[in-house]
Formats: sequence, C-alpha cells, structure tokens
Amino acid sequence: MSKLFGTDGVRGTANIHPMTAETALRIGAAVGRYFRPDASGVHRVVIGKDTRLSGYMFENALTAGLTSTGMNVLLLGPVPTPAVGLLTRSMRADLGVMISASHNPADDNGIKFFGPDGFKLSDKVEAEIEALVAGGVEATEAQDIGRAKRIDDGRFRYIERLKSTFPRQVRLDGLKVVIDCANGAAYRVAPEALWELGATVVPVGVSPNGRNINDHCGSTHPELAAESVVAHGADVGISLDGDADRVILIDEKGQVGDGDQLMALLAARWAEEGRLRNDALVATVMSNLGLERFLEGRGLRLERTAVGDRYVVERMREGGYNLGGEQSGHIVMTDYATTGDGLMAGLQFLGEMVQSGRRASELLQNFEPVPQLLKNVRYADGQTPLEAGPVKQAIAQAEADLGQGGRLLIRKSGTEPLVRVMAEHEDDALMRRAVDSVIEAVADAVSV
Repeated sequence: MSKLFGTDGVRGTANIHPMTAETALRIGAAVGRYFRPDASGVHRVVIGKDTRLSGYMFENALTAGLTSTGMNVLLLGPVPTPAVGLLTRSMRADLGVMISASHNPADDNGIKFFGPDGFKLSDKVEAEIEALVAGGVEATEAQDIGRAKRIDDGRFRYIERLKSTFPRQVRLDGLKVVIDCANGAAYRVAPEALWELGATVVPVGVSPNGRNINDHCGSTHPELAAESVVAHGADVGISLDGDADRVILIDEKGQVGDGDQLMALLAARWAEEGRLRNDALVATVMSNLGLERFLEGRGLRLERTAVGDRYVVERMREGGYNLGGEQSGHIVMTDYATTGDGLMAGLQFLGEMVQSGRRASELLQNFEPVPQLLKNVRYADGQTPLEAGPVKQAIAQAEADLGQGGRLLIRKSGTEPLVRVMAEHEDDALMRRAVDSVIEAVADAVSV
C-alpha cells in the first residue's frame, strides 16, 4: 500500500485510492484500535466534516471502522476544523476526526486526526496508524461494539468559545462585515457568531449543495468577498476556506491582505501588550521577507518551519511560542485554540479595528512585501522531477542569480502532485527569470 498520510492527514479525490470508503473503513478500525488497544474503559471519538457530498460516505465508513473496535462515535455534522480540535478536548474524547479537503475542490476529500489534547497527531503516531492500516486489525467482541450518536449543539459550543476570545467590553455595533464561508463548514457558525457580537453581516458562500465548496469563493478566491465589500459598502471582508481553518481579509476598498499582514499586526500588538511569548512569531518558509524585516525592526524574531500549519504548531509547542501561522491564512493562537482558526483570527482583527478606531486598509498595510512569485508544475504519480540533472542545474543557477538579496524555495506540495517554485527579490524581472527557468526545467522533466 502506498503512503497514506501527507502533510495534513489523508487526502485525495473521492472514490480513488486512498480516499475510498474501503480505505476509510480500514483507517477507522486502525485508529480505533490504536486509541483503544484493549477492551477496558469507555472510549469515544468526535467526528466533524465540511459540506462535500462525499462527506456522508466517509462519515459512515469511519464510523463503521471505529465502532467495530469498540469506540463510541459522536457525530458533530458540518463544523469547522478548529471546532473538532476544541470539542475533542472539551468532551474528553480520545480522538477527533475532521473529514475535509480544506481549500481543495469538491471532488477531493480528506481525513485529519486530533489527539485527546486537541492537537493534530505527530508524524510518529501517523506512521504507527498507517502500519495498522496495512496490517489490518482484529474487530472487538460483539458485545463490545461501539455506539454512534449525533451531537446537535456542537456548533453552539464552538460559537461560545469563539466569543470568549473576544474582549468582553467590545462589540461590533456599526461594523458592516462581509463573511464568505466558501459554501463550507462555517456556513452557519460564522454569520451567527458575528451577528451575536453586534455586526451587520453580509453573508456570501453560505448555500452549500455538496458540490460548490470553494467554487469561486472562499480564501482561495477572495474576489467574491472583495466584490461584495465594495458593492455593499462594507467595512471589511472575512474570507474563509472550506473547513474554516484559514482566513484572508479584505479591506474597505476591496484590497486583499494575506496571512503575513495579519500576523504582523497581531505580533506587533501582542508584543506591545507583553503577550507575545519569547518575542517571536512562528511562520513557514513561504512567509515574505518583508514580514521578517518588519519583526526585526521591532526586536522580534521570525521562526520558520516547513509548510503546513501542523509544523507551525509543533514548533510553537516546542519553543513555548503562542502566535504563528502561514501566509495562506492559517493563524494559530495557542492561547485560544489548538490549530489554525480563520474565524477566530478574523475576530481578533475586528477587535483591533474597533479598539484602535482604524480602518481595515490601515491595519492590513503593516509592511511593504518583497516582490514574490509562486508557480506550480503538475507531475504524474511515480515521477521525481526534482532529481533530474537539468532541474538541479537550473535551481543552482537561479539561486546564484538571486544571490544574497533574494530567496528561492522549491518543494513538493504535501496535498497535491505539484512542484511549487517560489522566489523573492527586489528586482522583479530577475525574480521572474529565476522562477521561469526552474519551471521550464521541471516541465521538461515531467514531459519525458
């Protein structure tokens, strides 16, 4: 069996390995056996999902596998990924499962796991579970089969947690907020939470039909929210992805601000208030050089990790940091949550707007980004383009051309069969030549 786990659980196209009902059944049995190694005690798992059509299939398959090993399953229905992390811990569950492919198209789906502490599983634990999937597990005795139960108030518990992170004396009265839920997991909780805090809410992407998640909406397509902000004269737009663990913000002019700008704002504010632990922000290798220089100018550090919010969280926990995230919009605040939470981060931004009296456009222009270019090349299963001699030569030449004033990053995506080539440099033309030269070499390698 090929490797199941990528950078964020198991992911792929529904009904194509590994995202088949049969594999999900085997995964459910494997994690059930891992977290319930014997028949002693009561063990439970919470399962959430986004709004993809295939979510029903995977929910049922996982439930069957888990209950076959004696796990009791609590079904949350459509809720954001961070809600699963929260409820796993608050409901004293042994395991949390989120069925979602995040920002991917509707035909894809994925399975993410959270341990009893609400944090995503480590690479080591995932490898042990993968071995159980490959080897198979023995079902429990008939009298020990687990039960499954629907939990109807999961989203309300999550909304209350969201509001508890917002300053109690602050309300959103007078703010008109566009919230784009990507026709995904937050289509109910996000508008409700904003309304309860007093905002005038303009909801978009809140009509899921199983097929339209992330379809020209959400954080990967912020144009819809930007158009809505301008059309409705809104003060700000909040654009979430399919499982609501990332956010992209739009100012009152319809201009887009990425995760780097939001992290810069929060890091500076938290440092001023003495809340930023160890004077550092944790972000990935994709974050802009401009963010690093912004932090250095304030005596703060940028700790870089591999791409993936899970690696950000691991570094935060290792180093005792409490703020981190990704340029793509994952914002992790471990004082409040165990994983990236797009809506929670959006609320922090709204709170800053209210308390500072400044417009969104002012708060989303914290530093001047160094010109950055990212391009992708798709490859077929079994291909290893980065090992080709001409590709290695092109990378070495591009790095030499960029020199000390720039940066080149080449990596394989952890969720799709893509080679990602990113460069930064003050000289835009030089940067583009560097990226294009590597892209051309990779494209030649995969076309052979």
